[in-house]
Order: sequence, then structure tokens, then C-alpha cells
Amino acid sequence: MRRELIFIDAIDLKLITLLQKNARTPLKELAKQVYLSSPATAARIDRLEKDGIISSYEAKIDLKTVGLPITAFINLDLEPEQKPSFYPFIRKHPNVIECSCVTGRYSQLIKVAFESTEALDTFIGELNAFGHTETQIAFSTPKPPTGIGLEEIETAKFEKEEENKSGNV
Repeated sequence: MRRELIFIDAIDLKLITLLQKNARTPLKELAKQVYLSSPATAARIDRLEKDGIISSYEAKIDLKTVGLPITAFINLDLEPEQKPSFYPFIRKHPNVIECSCVTGRYSQLIKVAFESTEALDTFIGELNAFGHTETQIAFSTPKPPTGIGLEEIETAKFEKEEENKSGNV
């Protein structure tokens, strides 16, 4: 089923950017940043939530501070017939941050955090029941997860369109 694209304007883009940086920004401050009243800003945020553009608000956790210093990416070669048993397993595992079905040699890319390499090794052993794995342990993260730069993407698209219109391709 194809989702219908939803129109968002520059004010919506600014609100999304601000909320991605800090979802706890007070409504009054958000309103000030987008030059609207607090009720108008709240209505826009409500619409963005109802339209599914804003799907949730999350706290970013420093994994090392909570005792999970080992972050790893695991590639898994999963056969399609194993998905019915694999998906419930991976969804319930507390150390799995994210799991994506991907193209290429492996079919699953799994991001995990563990307290030790021994605990990671135990988890990889469990995954091997589903297929061959290949693991990379992250030494550092020069760019941690952030929100998507919708404002910048839209600005770049607009500038490209203007460039094409003026014939300066």
C-alpha cells in the first residue's frame, strides 16, 4: 500500500527540525522560533502527529553511561522461510537497537549494544541458528544518530530547481 505524500511548509520543516534537536522544547519557545502563537504552533504539531510525520518522541541514551559500551553491527544471511521465527526473536531482544532488511549479500543488518564482547558473542551464537553472520564492532561514532535534515534537503531541492529554471545547469 502506497502512502500519500503530505504537504509540509517551511514552518512545519522548522518545527520538525527543532523537535528533532530537542523534543522537550517548551511550546512557547517553539512558537517564538517559528513566529506563531502558542495555540497555532500546538495545532501544527498536533497535525504533524496525526498525519504520521512525527511518529514518536524519544530520549537519547548514552549507552556507555548505562553500562553498554560495546556497539556492533551484525549482518545476517537469513532465509525467507526463517522470517516468521526470526522477527519475534529479534523484536523481543533488549540489546537490539535496530534491525533492517537490506539488499546485498546479507539480508538483515542488526545494530546492538552489549556490556561486553562475551555477551555479544553469546548473542551472535544465538543468531547463528538463523544463518551466517558477520560482525563489526564500532570503535567510535563520529556522527551519532540525529534527526534528518529536512530543512536542508528541501532548500537544496529548491536551489536545484531554481538553477535548472535559470539554465545554469
